[in-house]
Amino acid sequence: MIYNHELILVDNLITKDSIGQGIKTEILTTVFCGVKSIMRNEHYAAATVGLKPSIIFVIHKYEYNGQLKVKFEGKEYKVIRTYATSIEEIELVCERVG
Repeated sequence: MIYNHELILVDNLITKDSIGQGIKTEILTTVFCGVKSIMRNEHYAAATVGLKPSIIFVIHKYEYNGQLKVKFEGKEYKVIRTYATSIEEIELVCERVG
């Protein structure tokens, strides 16, 4: 796979202020990725359970820490499924948000 695109992995860090209220901070990590299309059978199978996969990002496994949100080319996506394709790579099947 050729990693010729940039993907931003979005992680949320919750800290507490001086009176104990939670403060959410986004931690953004930029990684290189490959992009794949959703196969027709996967699209229709996911639609039966209310999911709308729109794109697959392929990244190195060691760069992924379970983030549930990513940003790509100014658009936000929700990770709906991951799939390890090898010991080095993982696919993030994502659904467009908004």
